[in-house]
Amino acid sequence: MQAWALTQEIADRTIRLDQGQRLASQLGPYITISREAGACGGEIAELVGDELGWEVLDKGLLDHVANRFRLPRPMLELVDETTSNWARDIFGTWLDRRIIPHEKYVAHLGRVVLGAARRGNVIFVGRGVQFLLPRQSGLALRLIAPEKYRVAQLMRRRGCTAACARRAVKEIDQGRREFVRRYFHHDIDDPHLYDLVINTEGLGPVGAVEQILTAIRK
Repeated sequence: MQAWALTQEIADRTIRLDQGQRLASQLGPYITISREAGACGGEIAELVGDELGWEVLDKGLLDHVANRFRLPRPMLELVDETTSNWARDIFGTWLDRRIIPHEKYVAHLGRVVLGAARRGNVIFVGRGVQFLLPRQSGLALRLIAPEKYRVAQLMRRRGCTAACARRAVKEIDQGRREFVRRYFHHDIDDPHLYDLVINTEGLGPVGAVEQILTAIRK
């Protein structure tokens, strides 16, 4: 029941933020990047950040959450954009107080994200951040690519076999999909949620960066 209540609180906060015109005027500019596994989201975010001189918050978001709320950084890795395990969330925290429930992680994440958005000039990668912030102040992107391309990218980065990379792509995408569905009640693959959807296979990282820079400057 506590987990359900926290989930509803997160959803309610998202609605209020999306409708808050006054808050929107205090935020940004910022970019939120949603990405399929292996679509070069992290690489593209860094390239855009270099071009604009903006801060990029990818895995660094976990460091901010851990430092701000004095939470164990390794434990945050267990809940970051993964498929929620309700049994672990309930019984795990009873057996081991160091384990962070997903709901608590998302609530803390929202506070850190809002603080970063107030500073502006920031690029958020993943973690459903776009649903925590008003659309008026930022550019929402979705990076996609065919599975074959994404598998090849993971093989190159991880030095693993095609079978291993293909399995990782499916698991990562499923975890992110479930994360967004549970806490923000959206389908991460819905193109209507984004200002711009880019196929990184056709354009490549450099071409994708050019498209993003053109969009943010407009």
